[in-house]
Amino acid sequence: MFKVTIDNITVEVEPGTTILNAARKIGGEVVPPAMCYYSKLKGSGGKCRTCLVKVAQGSAADPRPMPKLVASCSTPVQDGMVVQNITSPEVLAARKAIVEFLLINHPLDCPVCDQAGECDLQDLSFKHGLEATRYIEEKREFDVVDIGEKIKLHMNRCILCYRCVYTADQIAGKRVHGVMYRGDTAEISTLISQNINSDFSGNVIDVCPVGALTDRTFRFKSRVWFLNPMNAHRDCLKCSGKVTAWMFGKEIYRVTARKDQFGEVEEFICDECRFEKKQTSDWVIEGPRHIERNSVISANHYEKIKKPSIIKPLEEKTEKQE
Repeated sequence: MFKVTIDNITVEVEPGTTILNAARKIGGEVVPPAMCYYSKLKGSGGKCRTCLVKVAQGSAADPRPMPKLVASCSTPVQDGMVVQNITSPEVLAARKAIVEFLLINHPLDCPVCDQAGECDLQDLSFKHGLEATRYIEEKREFDVVDIGEKIKLHMNRCILCYRCVYTADQIAGKRVHGVMYRGDTAEISTLISQNINSDFSGNVIDVCPVGALTDRTFRFKSRVWFLNPMNAHRDCLKCSGKVTAWMFGKEIYRVTARKDQFGEVEEFICDECRFEKKQTSDWVIEGPRHIERNSVISANHYEKIKKPSIIKPLEEKTEKQE
């Protein structure tokens, strides 16, 4: 086992573990943000640069610091390595600059975006972004297109993290889209306008860290903080059938895969569960799902299913007055 110290906290990990995954073993603010890395997708990471950290000591055998900031999602740890994340002003300054770059072409449409309230870029810009933009050039613009019967693509919001490409290639099993062109003209697109229609195509929505890929069956129906995320399951021949059902009262507005504390899908689900099963009779509702990382969703206290405690004192007061 290797010992690595991240922000003055030491943890033991197996050889070959990346700095990011070592930080995830510690948890909390020590964990660098990740907009492109996804532990369940091979080849992901190293594109957004938001997870840059400073290696103050390469290893116990070679205590020299690394000359530049490194991507924690693709840099393996060494025994005795010392890493600085939020304790390094250099890292925080670099992360602030990266967020500014990510927002150069990103539209300010959070008020109408279905991803608002659970958007990684929104959280990142709130932590590290600037109050005003210095960018005066015109933003790149793309037409909103349908890349399937149930999926809407907003390229204006895309940050080219490649997650959806890897998901379609490795999970859906029938990839017909990818990154076309280069540089500032690069875009996610389908070849000769083909539609994404595999049994697991909807998972590209769950892995998208921004609102570039959205569920057409849920668009503009409700804000996520008005809904109650509930654990639910059903017998499904294609996937595990374990999902999060987003409910308003007894009505299911949307169905998504269950995500862990880092916002990554625990088990990918099929399109039948996601798009076609929207009746409460289709599911066994287990109970409220605790979503710790999205405080705006937890703010409505949906986990407290009992009546508010204020009702009883009011009733007692009424009886005394009588």
